[in-house]
Amino acid sequence: MIRGLKTRLTHWVAAGRDILGDLYHALFTMGWPAFIFGIGIVFVLANGGFALAYLAQPGAVVHARPGSFADAFFFSVQTMATIGYGIMYPGTFYANVLMSLETLIGLFGVAFATGLAFARFSRPRARIRFSETAVVSLYHGVPTLMFRVANQRGNQILEARVQVTLLRNEHSPEGQTMRRFRDLVLLRDSTPSFSYSWTVMHPITGNSPLSGTSRAALEAEDAELVVTMAGLDETLAQTIHARHVYRPAAIHWGHRLRDVLSKDAHGRYLIDYGHFDDIEIEPPET
Repeated sequence: MIRGLKTRLTHWVAAGRDILGDLYHALFTMGWPAFIFGIGIVFVLANGGFALAYLAQPGAVVHARPGSFADAFFFSVQTMATIGYGIMYPGTFYANVLMSLETLIGLFGVAFATGLAFARFSRPRARIRFSETAVVSLYHGVPTLMFRVANQRGNQILEARVQVTLLRNEHSPEGQTMRRFRDLVLLRDSTPSFSYSWTVMHPITGNSPLSGTSRAALEAEDAELVVTMAGLDETLAQTIHARHVYRPAAIHWGHRLRDVLSKDAHGRYLIDYGHFDDIEIEPPET
């Protein structure tokens, strides 16, 4: 039991060091609830610390009740936020020095929190949807890996590029097991303008890393298909990225993707997202 507790404490300390070692990245990538909660905790602790400092000298805050932590705390909040004083104000030289220091810290704190919040809010995010399943079906008589990608915004993604990499465990003649990366050659890996749906295809020829494989073989090799996509968002004029991973259970042999692209009465293309992930059994060859 003691050993397990020591192990957990070691993990917590290591995690804390990782966060403190790259605090900006941690604050930038954590979820909004955690971010707001963290800022709130720092705000409360900082004002609590200054409240104790004001209480260290009796009479430092005029009209504050003697020994009242609440009065000192809310006086600190008014100082740090530069709200403007009501009936309480600094009454001694010590309190004025402390107030000046707290105001300076508050200005930097507001600037830091505002800048970080704006950076988080303005960070470009891709609304790229990948089909939940991939299929292996015949295309021009060649078994072909296929999956679907869609741009869920109404704008264009310029110079969009997609890359598919097979990760699997391979064994060397010396008996070593290594995690190897194999890039899959696509029929088309880029498009000048991506606005609707894109079916990504990899022909499984004799040179393909998927040649002669099956779902069971991929599962035995702990394989996964890693898909990355990048392009320039025409609205934001910034590069956006998207990533998806297909495990062997999500790859279906002998199936094909259901068609989801159609036109309305005005000739505009429509994507039926209700069937975006649907597949169907490939009909037998005639």
